[in-house]
Amino acid sequence: MKKIFKYLKKYKLLIFFAFFCMIAGIILDMINPYLMKIMVDDVLIGNKRNLLKTVLLGIAGISLSRALLGYLREFTFDYIGGKVQGNIRKDLFKHIQSLHFGFFDKMNTGELMSRIGNDIDNIWSLVGFGMGLLIENILYFITASSIIFFLNWKLALISLLTTPLIAYLAFEFEKKIGEAFEKISDQNAEINTTAQENISGVRLVKAFTREKYEIKKFLTMNEKNYDLNVEKLRIWGRYFPLIEFLSDLSVVLVVVFGGMMVIGEKLSIGTLISFSQYIWMLIWPMREIGWLFNMFSESKASAKKINKIFDTKPEIFLNKETNNLNKETFKGHVIFKNVSFKYEDEYILKNINLEAKPGNTIAIMGPTGSGKTTLINLISRFYEVSEGEITFDGYNVKDIPLNILRKNIANVFQDNFLFSESVKENIKFVNKNESINEAIKLSCSNFVYNLKEKENTIIGERGIGLSGGQKQRLTIARAFNKNSKVLILDDATSALDMDTEFELLKNLKKLPNKVTTFIIGHRISAVKNADEIIFIENGEIVERGTHDELLQKKGKYYEIYEQQFKDFKEIKEVL
Repeated sequence: MKKIFKYLKKYKLLIFFAFFCMIAGIILDMINPYLMKIMVDDVLIGNKRNLLKTVLLGIAGISLSRALLGYLREFTFDYIGGKVQGNIRKDLFKHIQSLHFGFFDKMNTGELMSRIGNDIDNIWSLVGFGMGLLIENILYFITASSIIFFLNWKLALISLLTTPLIAYLAFEFEKKIGEAFEKISDQNAEINTTAQENISGVRLVKAFTREKYEIKKFLTMNEKNYDLNVEKLRIWGRYFPLIEFLSDLSVVLVVVFGGMMVIGEKLSIGTLISFSQYIWMLIWPMREIGWLFNMFSESKASAKKINKIFDTKPEIFLNKETNNLNKETFKGHVIFKNVSFKYEDEYILKNINLEAKPGNTIAIMGPTGSGKTTLINLISRFYEVSEGEITFDGYNVKDIPLNILRKNIANVFQDNFLFSESVKENIKFVNKNESINEAIKLSCSNFVYNLKEKENTIIGERGIGLSGGQKQRLTIARAFNKNSKVLILDDATSALDMDTEFELLKNLKKLPNKVTTFIIGHRISAVKNADEIIFIENGEIVERGTHDELLQKKGKYYEIYEQQFKDFKEIKEVL
């Protein structure tokens, strides 16, 4: 919670104003019972009618002042809570954006959405409402206790007999309810994850007629969430009625023993009435203590989850300051020097040596899981090299600021992600100031001009309104529009027909500036014109060379060539 409360420092003056309104309201509230004592003892019993107008005006003025102060206090606390909520959400989102790929490999989207949404809302409830109410109740308890001791210390002691037991029950309640809320928070994240995955993958679910299975899985999670909430209510039911009973018992004790004192003429009726009103100022804090602990426990569980993300430090950082570097500094000369990469103590890549000169095209082939994607992800420092180094125009990539490094690299990932916006906004995502017409032309995306609203057409979530090939071409158009020195195509033409693929790869040579290109491909047609083709197996380069050189070696590359072109060879032999 300490990190969360640091956000309050920015609003010291507002907090001071809110507490001023609160304290002023409490002071005025403490006067009312005393005015009632004067009304009964002096006006009604003592027959001092001249005091009636003054007492009534005092009660009316106090009531109006308390209403105004209460409004100002609530508005200020809500304003502070909303600001703190917004700042935490902004900083959490910013922090998540700064984290490395490895973090997202282990963290699911539903859990992150739960932290950004429900958990931060719980913090708002605490800061905007719970915190002020807790302090207000403490002040009421201390002030009212002091006044009743002043009025009659014997009756005050009697009225506070149940307080130690209430404090003990509240402590036990907070401990148990806190554990329950932590489990509920985790379960809510699981439900969010399941719902998010099923809604995103609804077409797959329907295609495989898995609706009943997914509904059953969701219901099982929902039932678990229900059971956890029932357990929370059991804890609440076990402690809260006892706390209420003991707080109400204080009133009974005051009425019984106070009444006896009035009969014995040791206490005036007016004092007993005012004493009873002060007792209610003690009872309400005691009654609300369970509810407040409930809110604090929920917020504490949420804060713990949020802090866990804040405590996750980015693993990718700048080794040293390198001056005078900007996007124009680089030409696209990439060198791998004895590069190895370990993931969770297992080598994914071993001793990779590779050079791509400015304007060169390097093609990467290999079986699934051989480390192809990992290799190109190291260039942009999505993951950190374990051994060796990668240089970009002579600079170690670790010494280049990430924003400059990644501005020089355009990635087209295997997962063709598009935003739920227009075609234009998706292509201009990386470069807002450039015209998209050239990028559309070079990526063979002329189908855009046949859409209903052309480049202003909204393509739907993740581009659901487009075919696989169309989505690939738009992601390539987005990369072309970036005008970077290095272009990385990770199996980016797999959904294209061979004619379109040929046209697109030919257009690579027409880019305004010479671009160093890395292509991961499974089809010979996608890689055969590369300046160098490397074949990776088990994280190691087992073959390298041009298309013709690799065919002459008759190794792994040749085997793939034979499989993909055997039908053409058979036709040629028949002819």
